[in-house]
Amino acid sequence: MLLVVRSSVPSKLRLSRKFLLLGLVLGLVVLSTTPGNAQRRKAKLPASKISISTIDADGLAAVIKRGANSKPLLVNFWATWCDPCREEFPDLVKIDKQYRPQGLDFTAVSLDDLTELKTSVPRFLREMRVTVPTYLLNVSDPEMAINRVDPQWSGALPATFLFDAQGNLVYKRLGRIKVDELTAAIEKVIKG
Repeated sequence: MLLVVRSSVPSKLRLSRKFLLLGLVLGLVVLSTTPGNAQRRKAKLPASKISISTIDADGLAAVIKRGANSKPLLVNFWATWCDPCREEFPDLVKIDKQYRPQGLDFTAVSLDDLTELKTSVPRFLREMRVTVPTYLLNVSDPEMAINRVDPQWSGALPATFLFDAQGNLVYKRLGRIKVDELTAAIEKVIKG
């Protein structure tokens, strides 16, 4: 015996359920591709874009002094464990984007432990979307490196130094940068 069961749900209602299900699926797809998720995916630069080298006191002095036909150079000393350093970094990235086309070079020097060279340092740089040359200071005596940059600097972080094209120190900020003050100094050294 064959039993036929007829649905008591009208065909229009069954069709509405199909559209409701289709709408639900499409909604989930749209939510998974919202700009917030896309921004989180874009926020991480590929590992190949992040380049961190170790540098000693002599290498640091060479980076600062560079040579003939050099550009002005902004050097920021920072560490991932330094909250003011982390807070000011987005401003430094903006300054780099604004002034690099006008002839400013920018270098970041991390004072993190060497064990962080492949972990927290590149992770932080990817989060900040940093594309500038970055070094991790590798010295047994930090005083040597500090004195090569500025003998009056105690080594406190963050510290930002601006050098003219000849390698002369023309501006320094010990502590978190003041954007207006730094950009005025950059404008002056680029035009000079």
